[in-house]
Amino acid sequence: MFAGHSTGGMLGVVYGIYFAKSLERLFLISAAARDYMTFSSECIYNESHPEFHHMQHLLELLKGKDLVKEEKEELVKEKAKLSLYRPDLYDDYFNNHIHKKISPVRLNFFSRELHTFDVTKKLSLIESPTVIACGRFDVQCPLSYSVEMNEGIPNSTLLIFEESNHYPHLEEQEKFSAKVVNRFD
Repeated sequence: MFAGHSTGGMLGVVYGIYFAKSLERLFLISAAARDYMTFSSECIYNESHPEFHHMQHLLELLKGKDLVKEEKEELVKEKAKLSLYRPDLYDDYFNNHIHKKISPVRLNFFSRELHTFDVTKKLSLIESPTVIACGRFDVQCPLSYSVEMNEGIPNSTLLIFEESNHYPHLEEQEKFSAKVVNRFD
């Protein structure tokens, strides 16, 4: 089984396409099978999104090499809050057991490579049962991209979480666990 969230989900799509024979199940959370920044004004990384400039500013600050640990943690927190349905619950979601980190090197690579990423025409090659989960208000990988994957993957199920943004596994943890367990029993 392969399970991945966000960029991890995008890796899961690629794994499902190219290693279908060695995969029994696939679980994709808040992911996409192609570039979502360029074409969707619902995406916070698209210039048309109302929070685009704020997000870009935070990303540039996070690339700074002179940040002390506390400054970096505060910027990561502010960035993550932009992707939460209830930003006021950040501390509940990202507690001592769950940490949000950003790697500037990986961020730069991803930002450059995403513009050429598109495996939508190969989605039908995914043979394993696939569960796709997405928050209705996801500003990073908008819901329409999960719908697109669900339509392209033959044996897939789409779970939409009505009070979630980019982190349905944290934002609606009980509903998420219940729905996912039911799909993989």
